[in-house]
Amino acid sequence: MMFSAVAEAQVEEIIVTARQRSETLKDVPASITAITSETIANAGIVRAEDFVALTPGVTMVNTAEVGDTQVNIRGINGARDAENSFGLIIDGILTTNPAAFNREYSDLSQIEILKGPQGALYGRNAAAGAIIVTTRKPTDRQESIIKGTVADNKSYATMVASSGPVNDKVFYKLQGDWRTTDGFFKNTFLNKKAVDDYEGYNIAGRLVFEPSDETSIDLKARWGQVDAASISFNAAFHLPGFAAFLGNPDLNENVNKHKFSFVNNIDPENDQDTLELSAKIDQEYSAGTLTAWALYSNIKNDLTADGTSGAFGFFNQDPACRASVTQLTAQRFRLPSPQFLAPTPEASFLGPYTPTACDGTQFQVRNQKDISAEIRFASSSDQDLRWIIGAYGLHIDREVGVNLGIDRGRGVTEKLFLPRGDVNATESLVHDNFKSDVYAAFGSVAYDIQENTEFSIALRYDREERKVRNLVPATARTQFVDFTNDGISGGNAFLNPALDPTINPRGVQAVKKNTFDQLEPKISLSFQPSEEVTLYANWGIGFKAGGFNNQGSNATVNVFFNRAPTNAALIINDDFREETSSAFEVGFKSEFLDRRVNLTGAAYHNTIDDMQFFEFLVGPFGLLRVVNNIDKVRIYGAELALSAQITDELSVYAGGNALDSKIKKMVSRPYTAGNKSPYTADYTLNFGTQLDAPITDAFNLLARADFSIIGPTWFHVVQCQSRPTLFGAPSDGCGQRRNAYTTVDLRVGIQSDAWSITAFAKNLANSKHLAEVIPAPEFGGSFIHPAARRLVGVDASIKF
Repeated sequence: MMFSAVAEAQVEEIIVTARQRSETLKDVPASITAITSETIANAGIVRAEDFVALTPGVTMVNTAEVGDTQVNIRGINGARDAENSFGLIIDGILTTNPAAFNREYSDLSQIEILKGPQGALYGRNAAAGAIIVTTRKPTDRQESIIKGTVADNKSYATMVASSGPVNDKVFYKLQGDWRTTDGFFKNTFLNKKAVDDYEGYNIAGRLVFEPSDETSIDLKARWGQVDAASISFNAAFHLPGFAAFLGNPDLNENVNKHKFSFVNNIDPENDQDTLELSAKIDQEYSAGTLTAWALYSNIKNDLTADGTSGAFGFFNQDPACRASVTQLTAQRFRLPSPQFLAPTPEASFLGPYTPTACDGTQFQVRNQKDISAEIRFASSSDQDLRWIIGAYGLHIDREVGVNLGIDRGRGVTEKLFLPRGDVNATESLVHDNFKSDVYAAFGSVAYDIQENTEFSIALRYDREERKVRNLVPATARTQFVDFTNDGISGGNAFLNPALDPTINPRGVQAVKKNTFDQLEPKISLSFQPSEEVTLYANWGIGFKAGGFNNQGSNATVNVFFNRAPTNAALIINDDFREETSSAFEVGFKSEFLDRRVNLTGAAYHNTIDDMQFFEFLVGPFGLLRVVNNIDKVRIYGAELALSAQITDELSVYAGGNALDSKIKKMVSRPYTAGNKSPYTADYTLNFGTQLDAPITDAFNLLARADFSIIGPTWFHVVQCQSRPTLFGAPSDGCGQRRNAYTTVDLRVGIQSDAWSITAFAKNLANSKHLAEVIPAPEFGGSFIHPAARRLVGVDASIKF
């Protein structure tokens, strides 16, 4: 028999906090992937992508900048420049800023990934699920740990933590980490590793006061800084008419066959500064536990990069543009095909991110400060009727700006607006301040109908008041960009079309306000026909508030895309609608042989109204990032997971998720009905094995292999469909789907109770797949980002 060698020792039961109280994993009527501290250490988990790779039905994109992370859970994706579709809870505190997800996850005790709507307890933006991260608390005896990593591409990392008692009622923890790498890719024009380089560090402190057995006060502070590259994209063109006419297949390229070449003349930079302060108190009473917390978060994020505007020629008359083209042509510099250089810009074919000064520069800002607080009371868990009641508040102050600057060979000045005559004068600008106030009340009740049957209901009401104020200077004018679409760049235009009285008769961008609210119920039923098996069903409503794009987005699209000659009939608004979803799930959880074998499964159906979706637009104005709405999306799928401790030394696991998604209606792009939900893989498979065998009484051999397979993925609602483009010939999106790919991670090492040393290889087979494809259908191309290549190195740690 397969398990004839199973030892008699029992596997420890996993405790989770998915429903804001401690319960066994088996008892929670929902799909949860729980990653224990042992797995975190053995799998080398230090970043979000590490634990996402172990989770069926979950994928992640982290490309444009360090704060730009999108997580897709069962087909619901967090739209770039909107907010996450999942709740992120760290040590019991709900974080709001999407950039907060991108951090070092060191010294963890557990990670829980809940799938399906969790808004009834965790509120706005938990429509797809929740990720609950628990770090190690300060200890009651002095402990310290040092970890270090050395790997390819000058990759180094270290983490130092020290914890212990101040006295018998106060405990501390200090922690610091640092990570750096030159990255996998090289800019051949600048002749240096300036594509995906990264350096970041964090300093954190924690104090836990326990003045009595009933009271715990938890104070935390974290400060972090990142200095990295940004916008590491190439362009792939999808213009079949041009490809046929000119006999160059690179004008109609399949993104999966693209050969990456980075030749931009601007060294891209991304700076992020983070400050987080939080306080949490737990007070136990005979009737239950009162919990209250408050969080202050301030994340400043900006980037500089090369521009995207060379193809449109509006900088052709600038002396720096003409001189750079002439010089590069004389040097016989070759651009990646289908681009080419000739003695003048007019005779050249330039794409984005070239070594010339003709594509301009870009500077982007995304800063957010938020203050949030919650208070709740949870009844005791050892009774048939269990309940929670609470309230939540949040204030967000967010600034977003994107500029297009003239490249005169002096680099990028880190200001959103620079007047005419400046060496990096601003030619196009979107710049707004967004404020949100959120109020919520929530509660839940769970009742044991019988000893083996539980019914639970949770309800939350969220109200969100949003406001936007435009910050673009109303009197500033351009030198080259204009709104005539006649091919002549005459300049003297407003920096934003919405300030032009001939386009917007008011000539101003007034302050806008809107309010969004939603009741989010969730109903669950669980039944345990035996001690080993749990059956469950749940239904819930998910909610993401609507909001505002950068103001002037609608006017920009109408001027540059919806007028002749393009006539794209593209609907983009200055605001976007709230997203709601209705999800139903049935599933089972089972455990056998003293919990050494676990088998779980679920089937689910989700209908999403007004799904928020990111659109990227490039044209004679520079670039524009907006959120659009897909009116209705239908998703159904199934998931299965198995884990088995075959012997005391050998364990295996496997999990898979397959889903079918379909766009039922999209008014702004009606021809996309029937297409798949963007950023959603058709399937995911995760499986692996681990050997943890004693070599001597003092130390063990640890060998682990993790496999991850991600199915084919579309990243846009336009899929294999023709669209009019700014080049005058239609595009063909058939080559924009990312193919399925497989990655293998391997770790082999020796460890004891006090130390470990482990050799590792991430992406062992060096899969050269894509991390992201950002189609711009009316541009006639896609912006594509390579995934991380193979990384080989050594981890070491010592505890004392």
